[in-house]
Amino acid sequence: MKRAALYMRVSTVDQHPETQLHDLHQMAAQRGYEIVAEFTDRISGVKARRPGLDQLMKEARRGRFDVVLVWASDRIARSVKHFLEILDELNGLNIEFISFREQIDTGGPLGRIAFRSSSASTTENSTM
Repeated sequence: MKRAALYMRVSTVDQHPETQLHDLHQMAAQRGYEIVAEFTDRISGVKARRPGLDQLMKEARRGRFDVVLVWASDRIARSVKHFLEILDELNGLNIEFISFREQIDTGGPLGRIAFRSSSASTTENSTM
């Protein structure tokens, strides 16, 4: 059974992470994942440094889970560069990334190919 970490982020006081949490719990149950950690930030996604995200990455480096589930990719990062940096680090740690809304799943072969293609083109474009 894969161990999953959930990451939720809301940026305003009238938003509630429980909405994201509900969908992620359902996804984890459908896939047979054991939820071992939940991280939440109540802060703008423009800020790269966030307490919940920082703790998620710290725990990822410790090998605490096998997969990260988010409700949408913009919950974990607001810029493509930051998003790809996070995905690259998770990939290097052999941790899968799954986004509920966009149906991104780096655990399967197609997801790994798409991620590698995106990562390579971003690297090429950033060096020009």
